[in-house]
Amino acid sequence: MSTSVLFSALTACGPGDPSPVAGFDADDPDQQITVTEVPPPAISGGTLIIAGDGHTAVAADPDRDRVWIVDLDGGAPAAVPLERGDEPGRLVEDASGRVHVALRRAGAVVTLDVEGRSVIARRDVCRAPRGVAYDASRDVIHVACAGGELVTLPASGGPAVRKLRPATDLRDVVVEGDRLLVSRFRSAETLVVGADGAVLSRRTLPVLHSNGFANSDYAPSVAWRMAPLAGGGALMVHQRAMSSKVTLSPGGYYQAADCDGNIVHSAVSKIDPADVPDTSATPQPAAAIPGVSLPVDIAIAPDGRVAVVGAGNNLVASATVDDLDRDAVVAGCNPQVTEQPLSGQPVAVAFDGQGEIVVQLREPAALEVLGRRTIALPGESVRDTGHEMFHRPPNGVSAVACASCHPEGHEDGRTWDFDPVGLRRTQALGGGILKTAPLHWSGDLPDLEGLMGEVFVSRMGGQKPGKRRLDLMARYLDSLPAFPASPPEDDAAVARGEVLFHDKKVGCAECHGGTMLTNNRNESVGKGELLQVPSLIGISGRAPFMHDGCAATLRDRFDPLCGGDDHGDISGLGSAQLDDLVAYLESL
Repeated sequence: MSTSVLFSALTACGPGDPSPVAGFDADDPDQQITVTEVPPPAISGGTLIIAGDGHTAVAADPDRDRVWIVDLDGGAPAAVPLERGDEPGRLVEDASGRVHVALRRAGAVVTLDVEGRSVIARRDVCRAPRGVAYDASRDVIHVACAGGELVTLPASGGPAVRKLRPATDLRDVVVEGDRLLVSRFRSAETLVVGADGAVLSRRTLPVLHSNGFANSDYAPSVAWRMAPLAGGGALMVHQRAMSSKVTLSPGGYYQAADCDGNIVHSAVSKIDPADVPDTSATPQPAAAIPGVSLPVDIAIAPDGRVAVVGAGNNLVASATVDDLDRDAVVAGCNPQVTEQPLSGQPVAVAFDGQGEIVVQLREPAALEVLGRRTIALPGESVRDTGHEMFHRPPNGVSAVACASCHPEGHEDGRTWDFDPVGLRRTQALGGGILKTAPLHWSGDLPDLEGLMGEVFVSRMGGQKPGKRRLDLMARYLDSLPAFPASPPEDDAAVARGEVLFHDKKVGCAECHGGTMLTNNRNESVGKGELLQVPSLIGISGRAPFMHDGCAATLRDRFDPLCGGDDHGDISGLGSAQLDDLVAYLESL
């Protein structure tokens, strides 16, 4: 493969100083309670650009549904309000100075007049737009969607001129000549898409074999952000998850992992230009440093400097591309990076026209120009205890937060090998997970209190939460939406599949019934143990499937190796009927 890994992003001392107490509970270990009216959305990162003039910052604020326009040389910040629940995310500037913003939850792209501080247009694009890129040669905007759509819009306005579906779970787009580099979120795979829309190649990142005391393997996962390199290609900041056996023991996951004990690492990988053939030698994985938590954004300066922010532990780290290339040949834990703590929780980073690092903070809302000043962004606080618990490492030692394995409130696509439990696929949290109790694949945890005791406390080394913190964690989890399934392409197939799903002979609805599409019980599905029946809401975004990840696709779920007729009776269904059943499942 022609992808080479560069570095794992940086350590920090801890989660940062807490904000002033907004409540008090004697039953709570740290007695720090803050509550928002509506729980904030999960952190996605990558919401800041510096305009072509070098001093105008444009920052999407998904917590407050607005876009900030800030002159870094002075003047009051201006807010462009959006509709409630839009959740603005990635943004890009075109050649005419317009800025296009993906509205993650509204399924649209909004175009802004930066000078006029106003909205020019709003266009529906797909159910869950994620990455955006400007293609100057065609004067178009490419939009990558979580449901798998790759949509091309005229920058000047008007309907889409092209809509592809190259793969599911798309994340970011980088324009590379007449081709596109398109990342996939959970697998950290990169697609090379040709001018005609065909997928020319798929580039995967190498597995890291650590030589530490645990002698562990780490597989690439969760590509938080991919950004273009000036000379061609891109850098991707992503996680790596432990793919060798993880021993479950009191005291935390870090009892079983290398590099000071993390089952999840952060790394930055170099994605070579699209014209590099895939026949090159397998690249050396990057060094792994466990201290960074949630590396949600990366920025690259024209002179080759690189900055990465960690939302889980309030830091920014910097290096150069040359330094990172040098570190790529060392499969250790100490790449040469410079770390700097921040005054709040970072979600995005960019370089301004003077080469200064600019960091967007979500709480307190601000732009921090490193070494110069902090520009406060007026507005309400979004500090929420449930959100905080989800996005911070519980023990202050490991870098693993809940969001490390459940990015954006969903899941990382990993199948873990837990000792002594066995293979267990990370479960999605969005869409009402608490209504499906008992929890975990074994159905051995009766409620959230049991789950927090087993995972948050025992496995992750956190303190046992008091009743109020437990309630606020439940409130936050209940606020997480299910994976936004894209509209079906064949409504007739979906309708036929729905009939099959409810056919008593096939038996799907017998276990996957009710509003949550689960009977909340453990059942035998031909895998040698009783397993909890999961909800099927948002199932299209949860590949691979089953508790052991045996099915790469929903169609593979019906293979005898993944349960076959022991998991619903499909013996009387032909191939076309199975296709219809899959079409229905993908619509849920």
